[in-house]
Amino acid sequence: MHDSAARSSPGIPGPAVSAAWLATHLGSPGLVVLDGSWYLPGSGRDPMREFEDRRIPGARYFDIDRCSDPLAELPHTVPAPRHFQRCAEGAGVSDSSSVVVYDGSGVNLSAARVWWMFRYFGFERVAVLDGGLRHWLASGHAVQSGPALRTLEAAAPFTATARPHLIRSLADIVESIGGGDIQIVDVRPPGRFAGTEPEPRAGLRGGHIPGSRNLPYTSLVDSGTGLAIGRNELARALHEAGINPARELIGTCGSGTSACAFAWMMARSGHEDVAIYDGSWSEWGGRDDVPVDTGPAVSLT
Repeated sequence: MHDSAARSSPGIPGPAVSAAWLATHLGSPGLVVLDGSWYLPGSGRDPMREFEDRRIPGARYFDIDRCSDPLAELPHTVPAPRHFQRCAEGAGVSDSSSVVVYDGSGVNLSAARVWWMFRYFGFERVAVLDGGLRHWLASGHAVQSGPALRTLEAAAPFTATARPHLIRSLADIVESIGGGDIQIVDVRPPGRFAGTEPEPRAGLRGGHIPGSRNLPYTSLVDSGTGLAIGRNELARALHEAGINPARELIGTCGSGTSACAFAWMMARSGHEDVAIYDGSWSEWGGRDDVPVDTGPAVSLT
């Protein structure tokens, strides 16, 4: 059964697919489209309500809050493999599926987090829809509305096997500070990185991990279209931010979500093993036993 489904599933061409590609393959056996929308606290946006108002036909909602470790004190902590397995199977994803993820943010705020989680748990046939729902609509493709599908047909099994090299802990980050072979990339907005603007979560210090570089996730998309910037533009942005892609890269953000947009962009350029500091600033900024710098990025090497 699995072999047959795998043969009929469309091949995922890489970490990203275009709206035209998805429109051509939408409805193909084995292709699962997931809406992974999530928004920052205080945004006033309700991703489930928006999903029911307007979504890509046949899409299923993937709730990154529910698909996080329910026992963790920090938001968006990667769950145990069994928990993720239930999330994937509940969304109709099996080992033989092909998956395309999008969100409604216009800047790939959370779709890449879903992409990264699938990859972290060993699943490679997953891509992010470049431009998300915004570009899908701009391209004139149809949408669907109405109550979300709550009960799915019995899914074939999904196997979740963690890949530890794609994740980093607080202890890993502490050890890496000042290390010449490792570079931490913080994708939060410049004001939050510098400590001049408040964090959206209460109780967190302002600033950044010493030695980290700042590359806001919003700079990774074209503001006019929502499409990811090209490879040359990415290389220029990395250079201007003082980021050397030849080093071991670790992405961080507020809660481990938008940092995955950086990992996704680097994967598009052939750097597939960018790790994520899963606790991110929700962990680091909430402690008083780790160092914090403020102001512009300053290299320690």
